[in-house]
Amino acid sequence: MTPSMRYADGEFDRAAEWRQDADWLAARLSEPASKIYPIWRHRYVFTEDKAPVALAPAAAAALADLGQTVLLGVIGETAHFSLDISALSDDGLAKALAGAARDLRDVAMHLSHRTAAILAFGRGMSVWHKDHEFCGRCGALTQVERAGHARRCLDESCGRLHFPRTDPAVITLVIDGDRCLLARRATISIPRFSTVAGFVETGETLEDAVRREVAEEVGVITGPVLYRGSQPWPFPSSLMIGYWARALDPRIKVDGEEISEAAWFTRGDIERAVAAGEIILPPEDSISRRLVEDWRELPDGAKIAGLE
Repeated sequence: MTPSMRYADGEFDRAAEWRQDADWLAARLSEPASKIYPIWRHRYVFTEDKAPVALAPAAAAALADLGQTVLLGVIGETAHFSLDISALSDDGLAKALAGAARDLRDVAMHLSHRTAAILAFGRGMSVWHKDHEFCGRCGALTQVERAGHARRCLDESCGRLHFPRTDPAVITLVIDGDRCLLARRATISIPRFSTVAGFVETGETLEDAVRREVAEEVGVITGPVLYRGSQPWPFPSSLMIGYWARALDPRIKVDGEEISEAAWFTRGDIERAVAAGEIILPPEDSISRRLVEDWRELPDGAKIAGLE
């Protein structure tokens, strides 16, 4: 799998060593070249040509009392921050900024890999802050620390320091010879067929999670699994860990709850069904789509090392 997975460009410096340096942070937050991305209710503001609105510190100062800033990283010599402005009303947002608040997924394919990655980082952090305003141990209020990368409980008898968490999930393309399995989720009305995915349970290996999720959702028994890559998926807080898996017993029995239908497709079947509008493949920004497309690029009859 090629390394250019959307949201997964790690070539910006996350600047972890500066998160507790108050002087450095203050200097960056007054440096004219710094970029501050306002984020409103987990959505960034974009211009008509789908460029993210980035404010210089002087322009952001008028909004700074609305919420915390989060240090996202440094690119070259330029520091990048997000600024939560969710306290603004719809009308207030329209008056404060030119542009429209949009879900990152709607515009990600128009952005560079690096920009999509740094904005995804900020998007995930905005959800974490909203969900952790109170201490999970004692219920007291928390306050932001470490440039937005931690929250501390304000109850002196507790004082717990909370850090962002990521939920691991496996996502799998099941393969049977020259066929792959695609499934439609029960909650989706359009004919979007995708790979099988699910969260890793406590005390479970990733490989066991693959086999369990496939068996639970579509009834197919799998054997060897082959790691293909991973993708941050901050919608809201997952890490998608991608696999191909070989079917040992290809009989399908959908669970009827999470999956409403599933079927085996050859490469030719997919091409014809997509052209006829019978199925819609996963979104282009997802690892699910990459798992399918990488398999489609193989010739029929190809041997896949690790799945034999």
